[in-house]
Amino acid sequence: MKKTTFTLPRLIASTILICALSSAAYAQDAKVGSIAVNGAYTRVTVPGQAAAGGFMKITSNGTADQLISASSTVSDDVQLHTMTMDGNVMRMREVKQIDVPANGAVELKPGGLHLMFMNIKAPLKAGELVPVKLKFAKAGEVEVKMPVNAPGSHGHGPKH
Repeated sequence: MKKTTFTLPRLIASTILICALSSAAYAQDAKVGSIAVNGAYTRVTVPGQAAAGGFMKITSNGTADQLISASSTVSDDVQLHTMTMDGNVMRMREVKQIDVPANGAVELKPGGLHLMFMNIKAPLKAGELVPVKLKFAKAGEVEVKMPVNAPGSHGHGPKH
């Protein structure tokens, strides 16, 4: 049997490579102007499922801004949505924009504001990265890569 030995530089390089590869399943934060997007993720879908939600935290380190649209290659349309309670019924509806307060943040999360991927072209599988282009009224456009999280996973979304 061949004995494998690791030198310190090789061990460090291997550790860095493993960390880099495992981080592919985590959201890739993005920044445009004074806007930062953190903890973005979506969830696994099943064959035949037509829609999925997208979640993240958007922070402004300057003036107020608005998320005015989103797009992705995984679906025909990406809408900005909110969920509200109407009596005992939770209702989802499209909104024209999502406000990001000056020097503040807005959280897109299940049961509240979120992105809605409509007419998904193929099931979203755990471990994949979904490219999403976000367009802000003032800051402009930025692309974020959303990891697809397994069922039951709370994701690597915004920290509370």
